[in-house]
Amino acid sequence: MTDMTPIIPNASRPERVLLRVEGLKVHFPITRGLLRRTIGHVKAVDGVSFDVREGEVLGLVGESGCGKTTTGRALLRIVDPTAGSIHFRQRDGEVVDVTAADQASLRRIRRDMRMVFQDPNASLNPRLPVGEIIGQSLEYNGVPKAEANDRVASLLRRVGLRPEYIKRYPHAFSGGERQRIGIARALALNPAFVVCDEAVSALDVSVQAQILRLLRELKREFNLTYLFVGHDLAVIQHICDRVAVMYAGKLVEIGPTSALFDKPRHPYTEALMSAVPRPDPRLRRKGERIRLEGEVADVTNLPSGCAFHPRCRYATDLCRAETPPLRSFPGGQASACHYAETLNLAGAVA
Repeated sequence: MTDMTPIIPNASRPERVLLRVEGLKVHFPITRGLLRRTIGHVKAVDGVSFDVREGEVLGLVGESGCGKTTTGRALLRIVDPTAGSIHFRQRDGEVVDVTAADQASLRRIRRDMRMVFQDPNASLNPRLPVGEIIGQSLEYNGVPKAEANDRVASLLRRVGLRPEYIKRYPHAFSGGERQRIGIARALALNPAFVVCDEAVSALDVSVQAQILRLLRELKREFNLTYLFVGHDLAVIQHICDRVAVMYAGKLVEIGPTSALFDKPRHPYTEALMSAVPRPDPRLRRKGERIRLEGEVADVTNLPSGCAFHPRCRYATDLCRAETPPLRSFPGGQASACHYAETLNLAGAVA
């Protein structure tokens, strides 16, 4: 495989594709009884397809349990996909199939694909000093000890920490400092692609701003591409070039950030946009908050047709009977809604 042209046509940005995901499924078996007989599956991710273009920040949003974190972890094979393909263009230009890679190949691929985890308290080993936490991957990939120490010190300095902290343990740092350590660890092998899994959601607002600024600076400096998994739409709007929206394990909309926030093409996206905070008091009454009734669709037993139809105020018999495909529209947007052309949906108030 040598050509990776964008999956979604009418794209406004023709940059080459760094990562291509096609038909990705992650199903977890539900077992019962002494023999652990499989009686069903949790369809955490169910047929997701998208591209990540070189040098962009793609946001992945949705309610808790929609499958966005599982999608991010599947890209790095932290969890193994049930079906589908993940093709990644390495720095040397070779396109590799991540889903088909054996452990030796996966080890090489993961030099170019790294992850920043949500909770810095849980993702850093409390028994290891900072130098070992950041330097483990360097040692694992055969970097000499002296060179690894220099690299760790340089990374600590770059993320805003002092190199002499190299012998301190995680408990000696604040939450924001721990996340900086997590970012330094992700950058140790100079990757091309980084999955940021709710990377700022566990931090105070003032610290969030600092980490977001750092991520943007590092993106320019190291020529990085991000998949930014999150639920805070204000953060997503601030940092992302495009946004993909997930609901019940499926992708329901994707498009440029400005277009998605201005004129969404899926009712679920409209509901999310209505919840975006409006700091200006004069704007708070200009948009009506859409409160979705009912519960998020059960991924062990999805409803027929469109999974969102039990909560959608625009649903018709067609929505209850047929699953809408993800269709492309002018401006680089794509939506999985039968009525995406005709609905006049409201975006977030600027």
